[in-house]
Amino acid sequence: MTSIDHPLSMLTTDEIARAVASLRATGRLGDQAQFAHVVLNEPDKETLAAWATGEPIPRSARAQIVPNEGLTLIEAVVDLNTEEVREWREIEGMRPALLFGEAFNAIATTVKHPEYLAALAKRGITDTSKIQIDPWPAGSFGYDCEEGRRIARCISFLREFPADNGYARPIEGLIVHFDMGRNEVIEVIDHGAVSLPQQHARYTPDEHQPLRTDLKPIAITQPDGPSFAVEGNLVTWQKWSLRLTFDPYEGLVIHQVTYDDKGRVRPIMHRASITEMVVPYGDPAETQGFKNAFDAGEWGLGRMAQSLSLGCDCLGEIHYFDAALTTEAGDPYTLSNAICMHEEDYGILWKHVDLFGDTSEVRRSRRLVVSFISTVGNYEYGFYWYFYLDGNIQLEVKLTGIVSPMSIEPGDQSEFANVIAPGVAAPHHQHMFSARLDLDVDGTDNEVYEVEAETMPTGPENPWGNAFRPKTTLLEREGEAKRVTNSASSRCWKVVNPHAMNGLGFPVAYKLIPTMSTPTLLAQPDSSVGKRAGFARHNLWVTPYAPDERRAAGDYPNQHEGGDGLPLWTEQDRPIADTDVVLWYTFGITHFVRPEDWPVMPVEYTGFLLSPMGFFDRNPALDVPPSSAAHCHSNE
Repeated sequence: MTSIDHPLSMLTTDEIARAVASLRATGRLGDQAQFAHVVLNEPDKETLAAWATGEPIPRSARAQIVPNEGLTLIEAVVDLNTEEVREWREIEGMRPALLFGEAFNAIATTVKHPEYLAALAKRGITDTSKIQIDPWPAGSFGYDCEEGRRIARCISFLREFPADNGYARPIEGLIVHFDMGRNEVIEVIDHGAVSLPQQHARYTPDEHQPLRTDLKPIAITQPDGPSFAVEGNLVTWQKWSLRLTFDPYEGLVIHQVTYDDKGRVRPIMHRASITEMVVPYGDPAETQGFKNAFDAGEWGLGRMAQSLSLGCDCLGEIHYFDAALTTEAGDPYTLSNAICMHEEDYGILWKHVDLFGDTSEVRRSRRLVVSFISTVGNYEYGFYWYFYLDGNIQLEVKLTGIVSPMSIEPGDQSEFANVIAPGVAAPHHQHMFSARLDLDVDGTDNEVYEVEAETMPTGPENPWGNAFRPKTTLLEREGEAKRVTNSASSRCWKVVNPHAMNGLGFPVAYKLIPTMSTPTLLAQPDSSVGKRAGFARHNLWVTPYAPDERRAAGDYPNQHEGGDGLPLWTEQDRPIADTDVVLWYTFGITHFVRPEDWPVMPVEYTGFLLSPMGFFDRNPALDVPPSSAAHCHSNE
């Protein structure tokens, strides 16, 4: 059992079991009740700040319960110290994330339905053992079947054998609307058969012989062990300190990030995670246009996370963290190796050859890597937090897996999809992530400035026409803090503590830098997904800290009509200057699929950088020792 030494220690399986037992002991849960989640009820900042080592540790768990097939949700809080149910709230009209048991039922029930079987037979398919059914989140489109139900829209594929790649052969034109709560087919909709693609798209080694033989091994070794230390979920590495937890929806959560600056422990970030992500598809056809998956809120990045014990997901001297999660029956289980942590060499940190002094100094960069990988249906998402020797923090998201394709007649081509194989096309789509960054730069009271390059007209002050300078604008209220990136002006955002000065007399700061692709949502604002994923219409939002404002699209995005989350909260236009602020950063990719992305997609990258900007008085990595020549140069 994991030791509990801090209010942010990871939830344990024992705590989950006790929380569920306390909820059942109320006598208010029937046999139908399912547990959507049981998670750590994180203490707010005030409680954490007041707690000291050696004092009793406040512990409580939040549970979301689905009591029946309808639209009632129960939100409850259990005090784990007393095992008392402290809160019990019934919410009407909202839906949980899709439940795995119900999704499996949708597959098993649909494949036996007579109308579905008839639609398959019309396409010449009679062997249902070869059918793959993917239940998709339904979204909100005003169909009668959505009213008062928890539903999924099921699409189908054909596998020749169990290990085949079913996505190579979409059964086009066939959609099933399924009632998840009642375990029944609502309607089978057949938009017309399309020829099944004939070419397989397998990607296992046996299908691609001969394999390359000229890749020589690269050995990554640390003879003296890794440089980090782990106590429970507290990690210290070089001058960094941070805590890790794991959430069913957000996955990996980073807490209480500090940097030891010559013996002074300086806070930088209180909490960071991916709160939501949406994958909107850009094909307006009836069979594709409904595809707008909220992979965090409707499925759960943490619930879909993979154990990293298989394959080569991490390299080097690795430390793994397990995560305690809950089945829908309320039984705790352990996801082993949910989080991977290791160190990586990252090339040159800094270098200079002084031609006059005949000296040469170079330092190697190194980073601490904390990661997890989630498989959401056909796609894989790897989330990698990097901590560097020079005070930089980076999040890199790696997208891979298989695109969600459609069948087309040979020779056809759509303006809303690219042909990727004979008879197969992939709709244009986006992957939009929302990172919630609760920065506390040398304290909680911060303010946010937009910084961009400003050019000057040629004239007396700029006789050569070459001058430019930073234009800095304070974002004072939520309404003016809805911003988009601008690479032409090198736009970034600076989080400043106006009450803490560096050695040069300037306020200390960190800046948020867009480093990779940074689109915004392409769907129209009045579209279904445009209303539900309002957070993706801007790259930056800034809100005052509120412990209950945690998910960019709201707490219940499944089949929600839209307008919740950031668009709703920021209607208050609250002041955000010189207060405890939270930054919400939207980033991602617009994917026009290539043939090279088929049958499995090489990793595509997106992310951002948090970089010190006057937080230190000078380069904080001057004390990194030089590497030995024997380590850097081969003797052969």
